[in-house]
Amino acid sequence: MNGLKFLLLLDRYVHTAAVVVTSNVANIPLFNIMIMGYLLLNRKTVSYPHLGVYRMFQRCKGNKYFWFHKQFVFFLILKLYLCLINQEKAHIFMDINEVHFIYFSPTRTSKQVGEAIVRGTGLTNVVTTNLTLHTAEVDIPENTLTVIAVPVYGGKVAPLAMERLQGIRASGSPVVLVVVYGNRAYEKALIELDAFASAQGFKVIAGATFVGEHSYSTEQNPIAPGRPDANDLQYAEEFGAKIQTKINAAVDMEHLYPVDVNRIQRPRQPFLPLFKFLRRVIKLRKSGVPLPRVPEVNAELCTHCGVCAVHCPSGAILKGDECNTIAEKCIKCCACVKGCSFKARTYDTPFASLLSDCFVRQKEDRIIL
Repeated sequence: MNGLKFLLLLDRYVHTAAVVVTSNVANIPLFNIMIMGYLLLNRKTVSYPHLGVYRMFQRCKGNKYFWFHKQFVFFLILKLYLCLINQEKAHIFMDINEVHFIYFSPTRTSKQVGEAIVRGTGLTNVVTTNLTLHTAEVDIPENTLTVIAVPVYGGKVAPLAMERLQGIRASGSPVVLVVVYGNRAYEKALIELDAFASAQGFKVIAGATFVGEHSYSTEQNPIAPGRPDANDLQYAEEFGAKIQTKINAAVDMEHLYPVDVNRIQRPRQPFLPLFKFLRRVIKLRKSGVPLPRVPEVNAELCTHCGVCAVHCPSGAILKGDECNTIAEKCIKCCACVKGCSFKARTYDTPFASLLSDCFVRQKEDRIIL
């Protein structure tokens, strides 16, 4: 923190204290009178906002406590002292120099977006918590910026991600919320994540919705293939830079204002493709066509390398038994499908073709801060 900002913070705090004590000038202790003296020397009072310091002194000449106008140096020292002795006000000296990146990202799309945002902030002291494979208990310090990035499944934050986020707690520290969806719709996922973060003690200062390649995307049925692409990641870095600018502009934590993620601009969605999608979904469900519960495995292609077991966030695939998937644990993230270099795993769901046909137009990333 530079010296100028430090003095401004001191000035703001002592002025606030002085305004409080001036509400009762009768029988006030000498210490409070000193604070009033500082106010007279450095500010226009609330009672006389239209008067300069000189004219205010003219009106105060009849006051028996007017002697302290000669104690200028003393009040400068007092100004510093009042701030330093109030440890409970330490949060006003906002100096955020660390960023904590928390993510759940089976197919790495949320991870890529979050990393780009962190780079954009310019903060070099980075702590990373990966919740993809396990939970974690973390208490975020107040002077740390947190970036949380999670995927959207079916219009909601991935349930397993929400479960593993429960161990993250804060005490008023700023957070940036990011949801990554597969080009259909994120619906209320960002609002859901905002409610969670607020309940855990975070102050939400920014939010974003980014597009990532859908879990069901294949060469035959591409759904937002290759996203986040170079443009997405560049936009994410620019978003990170804007977040840092907002932090630098705030003189203290109180003035680092939160955002209402409900007000984020929604991406454009043409009506006809959406109507077509909904009609085909209803028809599909009425047809009674069975939907696959887990990815299929081609035993002839499987080499039992164990990569799928390592990548599975829910533990649905066991090392040594890679040809089987525990249906009760599978979250259909398709991390095993995308991570298999031998193409031994596939997830052929009729929803893939619906999404590919109806959401060809690529949606834009959105931010709010």
